[in-house]
Amino acid sequence: MSLLPILEIPHPILRKKAKRVRSITKKELNLAYNMVDTMREAGGIGLAANQVGELWRIIVLQMPDEEESRIYFNPEIIKTSGSREVEEGCLSLPGYRGIVNRSMWIKFQGLDHTDQIVKFEAENLLSQVLEHEIDHLNGILYTDHLAEHQQLYSVTQEDEEFDEQSVETTESPASIQID
Repeated sequence: MSLLPILEIPHPILRKKAKRVRSITKKELNLAYNMVDTMREAGGIGLAANQVGELWRIIVLQMPDEEESRIYFNPEIIKTSGSREVEEGCLSLPGYRGIVNRSMWIKFQGLDHTDQIVKFEAENLLSQVLEHEIDHLNGILYTDHLAEHQQLYSVTQEDEEFDEQSVETTESPASIQID
């Protein structure tokens, strides 16, 4: 597979809404697999297609406790509940983090890489990642959700390495670089 360049803020494609995938062909699957490789190489746990310059509704993610990555086409959040503050970062804004409000849990639906409908409820880190990536597909950045009176703050490489070793998926706020 190939590594793709990750677009950084203020690239205009990051603010555009992605189009629905009409059919999952070899082309869309190759893009998704390349996105997985790119996400892993960059050290993220999620990536949206528009972050690599493609305006298609495709996201990939790999949870820290899972061996396999997940690929979703035309993902959507059907329902949300609750609110919590979490710390987020983004591969399109490297070196910064901020506190944002995310749902306590969500109900998700999308197509997987086999063109099957997948529906589930998610909470904690998984719901956070799904919300973050689907926001990307809608041209929304995590900085748009900064908690009231919050600012982005710079993180060092040491901070990044420490957070990767101490991610807790049941604690709030969660400290994580999502994509």
